[in-house]
Amino acid sequence: MTPFAADGSRGFSALPAAVSAAEIRRTRGPKHAVDPGRPIAVWDEEEVAAAGRLVTCRVVLLAGAECPFTCAMCDLWRHTLDGPTPLGALPEQIATALAQPADPDLGEPRWIKLYNASNFTDPHAVPPADIPRIAALLEGFERVIVETHPRLVDASLEAFAGGLTGRLEVALGLETTDPRFLPWLNKQMTTADFAAAAVRLRAAGIDARAFVLLGLPGLDERESVAGAIITARFAAAAGCRHVCLIPTRPGNGHLDELAADGRFVPVSAAAAEAALAGAIATLPAACLVTLDRWDWDRMTGHCDVCRAPRRDRIGIMNRDRGILPPLSSPCGCPNDV
Repeated sequence: MTPFAADGSRGFSALPAAVSAAEIRRTRGPKHAVDPGRPIAVWDEEEVAAAGRLVTCRVVLLAGAECPFTCAMCDLWRHTLDGPTPLGALPEQIATALAQPADPDLGEPRWIKLYNASNFTDPHAVPPADIPRIAALLEGFERVIVETHPRLVDASLEAFAGGLTGRLEVALGLETTDPRFLPWLNKQMTTADFAAAAVRLRAAGIDARAFVLLGLPGLDERESVAGAIITARFAAAAGCRHVCLIPTRPGNGHLDELAADGRFVPVSAAAAEAALAGAIATLPAACLVTLDRWDWDRMTGHCDVCRAPRRDRIGIMNRDRGILPPLSSPCGCPNDV
């Protein structure tokens, strides 16, 4: 079965045209004020360590320089500095984040995510002189997760990994493997670039995590679900330890313009559930797969009656890497696509 219809349906005929970085930036609103001396946000959450096993992870959103790639779907630029990250700012932010008490319901965090809305290997975002101090601050964490663009995977990650007491994992944005969307994404990356990055990480003893978009402009929900599953398979075949499905959300300006004239419609709760179930069913057992629930409450297709139970069902499927039957609820909200 092909992932997308080629029969003149809405999904095939309404694909977005390629856009330049200047066009994407034209649609942006103002940035939020960011203090380079303090992290943007810090919280503890449960992270899936293996099928059926959760671990407490401290999440730190760092304030730093904007990513040099202007991707069409990205909204992380809203919380970035206009210039380079000042030397010493990130260690100061991390020290502040580590001083925050642990969530009493979750216990002491054993993993940590350092997400800087850019690339950990970009010297404008993470000054190389700060790397040894950052590594020293992370002593004792079993796993450290950072993010970078696949084309920026380089030897600096191997050096950083060598300075950690725990294992390094690098999150890479794959987004989609559909070649029709790569020009529109403006990610300046091919699937071969992604595979090469994953291979290099694996050879260095560093784990890789892939971000996969669920829902792209011009596709109906069935096409979106099928495309996300195919992309997740590619990530698993490339050697990723964990694949995270992320429903594409508006809010970055460009997608809002597409949504205003009907060219982009965020996927429904039912589509998100179907994508997770399909990925769990088809990815190799060694690869974790989860659905990001960040904007679950804002999705369409659920109501006050079924919203929380369906969210909990996703949490269990994320944790156990197993498929639960759809919930039956008197509200009548759809649970399939």
